[in-house]
Amino acid sequence: MAKSPKQITFKRKGGRHLVGISGREIETRGLAHGFWTDLYHRSMTVHWPVFFGVAAAIFVFLNAVFAFLYWLGHEPIANVAGHEPLELFYFSVETLATVGYGDMHPQTHYGHFIATVEIFTGMSFLAVMTGLIFARFSRPRARFIFAKNPVVTVHQGQPTLMIRMANERNNTISQATARLWLARMETTAEGSKYRRFYELLLDRREHPLFMLSWSLIHVIDETSPLYRVTPVDLAAADGLLTLNVGGVDDNSAQYLHARRLYNHQDIRWNYRYRDITSFSERGTLVIDYSLIDESMPQ
Repeated sequence: MAKSPKQITFKRKGGRHLVGISGREIETRGLAHGFWTDLYHRSMTVHWPVFFGVAAAIFVFLNAVFAFLYWLGHEPIANVAGHEPLELFYFSVETLATVGYGDMHPQTHYGHFIATVEIFTGMSFLAVMTGLIFARFSRPRARFIFAKNPVVTVHQGQPTLMIRMANERNNTISQATARLWLARMETTAEGSKYRRFYELLLDRREHPLFMLSWSLIHVIDETSPLYRVTPVDLAAADGLLTLNVGGVDDNSAQYLHARRLYNHQDIRWNYRYRDITSFSERGTLVIDYSLIDESMPQ
């Protein structure tokens, strides 16, 4: 099943800082970017190819710097023919990685000093890279599937907002909780506009054993912020649904969480979900996750 695209993105374009939220783009100003003070966050959030590409570039740069420092000395390294820069670069690679094959070695006090500094730098670089790679690999990730479209249907004789989701791993998620919020633009009596959040109370916001599928139900009654709201009203208010789901993975004992955003145009009014459950010839319950996005007019 295809993965949903990342719904929150950050990028800089032409000196502007742009935040993309579920297809809409917002420009932020007046913030200090703090590139050097937020390196850990950038290292944890950047894509894997970029992460390893930057690490490789830093590795090459460090070796080039130390090779240049060796080149400044008077024959600091033994068995380097003609003070060859490329040979010094290879020696720097061996030293930075603390490999040391033995054919080339420092033979002057200057060479030993530069090698000492490089070994310390290499040990520090290796420690940082090991920590970052472990942190990126060990970061808990939920694999929850969300239906592409919420539906507004009639359920138990009442208008109801429904969102269907499932646990793709089929492992046990204990203490699973879900909270649904509606964000919309409102105008005050003074004419100021601001975005306000309303929690949409769910019929069941906790799941004792979230392994398979879960249908989230919000009854649109007199207490609901969606009561008597039409698609036109929601579009005029730039409505946005935010769904937060979390729980404890019984396999790793780690807390997992996931978030899904829905724009007002994603909601299908007067639709209902197609049933994803059936029974096999042997009488066992079958859940077809390929139908999780399927809906039909009511």
